[in-house]
Amino acid sequence: MLADRADIADTSIKRKIGLLKHSGLEPGEGLWITPCEAVHTIGMKFPIDVLFLDRKRRVLKVRSDMPRWRMSGSLFAHSVLELPSGTAAATGTVRGDQLEFEKYEA
Repeated sequence: MLADRADIADTSIKRKIGLLKHSGLEPGEGLWITPCEAVHTIGMKFPIDVLFLDRKRRVLKVRSDMPRWRMSGSLFAHSVLELPSGTAAATGTVRGDQLEFEKYEA
């Protein structure tokens, strides 16, 4: 499991704000940005793992431990999953992995 408490950024305003107002991410937290093919960490306070996903939620690219003040993208990505730094390595997540998403109501 990559995250059990991931928010969804599926509107223009949510995508623009992203994780900027967060001071960090705890294990299990994340942000799924859809649609999205590029992200930046300009103005962020912490590094993150970034997974670029296609429409079928297959991992196209993993950017591990992306530091602050950087940009990354994937031309064929449909969405991006941002996770706490170290999550991809800890879970063995690599390019080609197929992710499953489930909606959870508290």
